[in-house]
Amino acid sequence: MVVAEVRVELKRGVADPEGANVKKTLVALGFASVRDVQSVKTYRVTLEEEDPQAADRALQSMCEKLLANPVVNRYSIRILE
Repeated sequence: MVVAEVRVELKRGVADPEGANVKKTLVALGFASVRDVQSVKTYRVTLEEEDPQAADRALQSMCEKLLANPVVNRYSIRILE
């Protein structure tokens, strides 16, 4: 069994309205030192796969087909177990 973490974030230069709203709210709550907030999605995926390389190929395919939009997102995969 393979457990992996997939991190999906916006590419540099792509607007992040969610991060901007969180920053604005944090500053309004008195956290004046906040300079930037970026939203990131993390998925923990468990595969019934013994081969880490096969798991990585499957995870790459998942990212390309569903988890990340290649136009605006970049992603990284980390095998945990």
